[in-house]
Amino acid sequence: MKAGIVGLPNVGKSTLFNCLSSAKAQAANFPFCTIDAQMGQVSVPDERLTKLAEIVHPGRIVPAVCDIVDIAGLVKGASKGEGLGNQFLANIRECDAIIHVLRCFDDGNIVHVDGSVDPVRDKEIIDMELQIKDLETLENRLKRVEKAARVGGDKQAKIELDVIEAYKKAIEAGNSARTVQFETEDEQNAAKGLFLLTAKPVLYVCNVDDKSASTGNDYTRAVEKAIEGEDAEMLIISAQTEADIAELDTYEEKQMFLEDMGLKESGCNRLIKAIYHLLTLQTFITAGEMEVKAWTFRKGWKAPQCAGVIHTDFEKGFIRAEVIKYDDYIKYGSEAAVREAGKMGVEGKEYVVQDGDIMHFRFNV
Repeated sequence: MKAGIVGLPNVGKSTLFNCLSSAKAQAANFPFCTIDAQMGQVSVPDERLTKLAEIVHPGRIVPAVCDIVDIAGLVKGASKGEGLGNQFLANIRECDAIIHVLRCFDDGNIVHVDGSVDPVRDKEIIDMELQIKDLETLENRLKRVEKAARVGGDKQAKIELDVIEAYKKAIEAGNSARTVQFETEDEQNAAKGLFLLTAKPVLYVCNVDDKSASTGNDYTRAVEKAIEGEDAEMLIISAQTEADIAELDTYEEKQMFLEDMGLKESGCNRLIKAIYHLLTLQTFITAGEMEVKAWTFRKGWKAPQCAGVIHTDFEKGFIRAEVIKYDDYIKYGSEAAVREAGKMGVEGKEYVVQDGDIMHFRFNV
């Protein structure tokens, strides 16, 4: 799963990416500093792994990971190829979710591509460019399915036509595709097949100055109001503060810095967790002497699908899953004690795996 960091030039995308990833994108005070999309892999913070390791004493701890892509800054007219528009839009299309960074701080030393700080205007510029591109996609698709639906009586084409028209109506009214909800599975599948840019889940990251990191400011409050009813999430972060934290050597120093800022957790940790949630991802865990490992799965997946995350043979030959709830493992202190207390569940193919489940799969190939 991959999330792309987008925004206008000079809003703090690359600074944020550098904090998140060991990959170092160039960060400088001019537009299009980031020309090629750069990808980094980040670990998902999960305190549960550390606590389990204290019990199990494994050889290693392996956290879940997310791929983050730093995408070049967009400008007005990108949908028509302005700036690096075509490349920008292609990179977004390849991502599963969008992290939209908005500049919510004043600094006369950092130029703004439009001359002034206005995060709501900046948001609307990118929204409009993505919506224009989606309208092009819908118009092209409409030409192909309209005749089959209206003249040929193709049932599937009729479903797709209804979906296209619903999306067109919303986008022409200035709304993103993700504001449109479809009830039936056929409609939902047709909607996914269109691969619209504005249908992707979005997390708005308000990049603020140090003083506003824990409280927000007038800019962030304006953004919060602007995204009401949009089915999107928002997070307040000071990218520069995160960069300062990243320079500290020890965990204790970082925690003291956060406390001085009035923060309980770093913005990067909060952001990674928010991305994980945005992608509707969850974690099941395997715990043994070799390793305590987090495995990523889609919310709602059943036991055989999750077994397949470890190895396809596990899914093909699935027999059953032995499941321990995280809280029970911590309470009883070992797998043997959990078994003795009768707290280990034996689940079949219809079991819907829950976040934090500690799993052991039985299979036969």
